[in-house]
Amino acid sequence: QVQLVESGGGSVQAGGSLRLSCAASGYTYSRYYMGWFRQAPGKEREGVATIYAGGGWTYYVDSVKGRFTSSKDNAKNTPYLQKNSLKPEDTAMYYCAAGPRMPGGGPPWLSYYEYNYWGQGTQVTVSS
Repeated sequence: QVQLVESGGGSVQAGGSLRLSCAASGYTYSRYYMGWFRQAPGKEREGVATIYAGGGWTYYVDSVKGRFTSSKDNAKNTPYLQKNSLKPEDTAMYYCAAGPRMPGGGPPWLSYYEYNYWGQGTQVTVSS
């Protein structure tokens, strides 16, 4: 069955870095976009980055541009999210998700409802 297993969360001080991983299995990895989402207590789920597993296309929300970088190791079916210059407002549960190409051929962008498969989440806490 489909599994997405995140790892790499933790607690860091502001300005620090973390790298999240998402080991994917049980589906055709290269045909999907791998999105990263976060949800803080009392807030809506927010998409922060996505990468096309079958190519190099990436997309970031403005609040993380220049600080977060998506990458992937297709030999391991694993996308990564490198997070630098972390801020307290980055504190959240982070989820990876797999979403297919849209019927019109475009990406799912960061619309969480377009992503079919989800991991269990990993907590990131940034202290000031």
